[in-house]
Amino acid sequence: MPKLKRFHQHLKKNLLWYSLIAIALGLSVGHQCGEFIISNQKLLANLIMIVVFMLIYPMMVNLRLEFLVKAFKNVKALLLTLFYNFLWAPLVGYALAKLFLAECPEVGLGFFLVMAVPCSSMSIGYTGLAGGNLELAIATVALSFVLTIFALPLWLELLGGSFHIPIPINILFMSILEVLIAPMICGYLTRMILIRVLGEEKFRKINIIFPILTMLSLFLIIFLIFFMKAKILLEKWDTMLWLIVPNLVFMAATLGLITWLDRISGINYRDHMGLVFASTGKNNGTAIAIATTAFSPLVAVPAATLPIFQIIFLILYLKMENTIRKYFGSERMKR
Repeated sequence: MPKLKRFHQHLKKNLLWYSLIAIALGLSVGHQCGEFIISNQKLLANLIMIVVFMLIYPMMVNLRLEFLVKAFKNVKALLLTLFYNFLWAPLVGYALAKLFLAECPEVGLGFFLVMAVPCSSMSIGYTGLAGGNLELAIATVALSFVLTIFALPLWLELLGGSFHIPIPINILFMSILEVLIAPMICGYLTRMILIRVLGEEKFRKINIIFPILTMLSLFLIIFLIFFMKAKILLEKWDTMLWLIVPNLVFMAATLGLITWLDRISGINYRDHMGLVFASTGKNNGTAIAIATTAFSPLVAVPAATLPIFQIIFLILYLKMENTIRKYFGSERMKR
């Protein structure tokens, strides 16, 4: 399927631009369709639920749960991952939300929420491009998906209330069930059925379809979020600008900390690259899904805009591959 592979590479390469186009279209169309949005809230909510499922489910088809077992063999890397994803990121995200986004509690809560949802699935792709430990990256993503089910409600229960927005824990658990657990089960079953029917080799040939579906669904959900909240976002455009600052601070500080701490902890270059992208990149798709089902589209705005900053920083870090190799004392592999 060379055409699908080229299309997938095209989407990955231009993810930033397509995200910006989805935001611009959502704002411009939503601004003109205020009455339609008000009178069709239920229809739009149902549409979001369908798109949310199509966003998460394809990721889960390619998620190999058996890699969770292998994660426990690298204890040091595992502990560092848990620290970065479930302590550092939520606490720093909370502090930045309080510092820069206090005037808009819903956006502040959304920023805190996205910082508490670790591991962009695209981190595996970045790891491969950097010559990192793919097995460790896959294990980290898989483990983080599972732990998020328990960690996210805990963090929102502990700190979410300070944003003075009711945290519907029951609805939150149902949202996690709908957007994480149900797609995970369906995705795993789909994988098993396809492998049994087609065989491993044929499945590998067609599984490029699933990340394409995820990215197309991501663009659609970004459009819907900005479409539904165009009026309030255009009225509060200054809040959108304020999102730039905490995002830049978080990405720069996190990349710097992980690079330094991994090196002094004795992590080698390959394992570092297996950790850094999975620990810095946030799963904005999952955060959008939870925000739109448990809260409101406005809470999902930080997650919808995150790709703009995340992609820029992670690609810049990827382009520093040779410098980072030298920092970790690793020579560039011959290709």
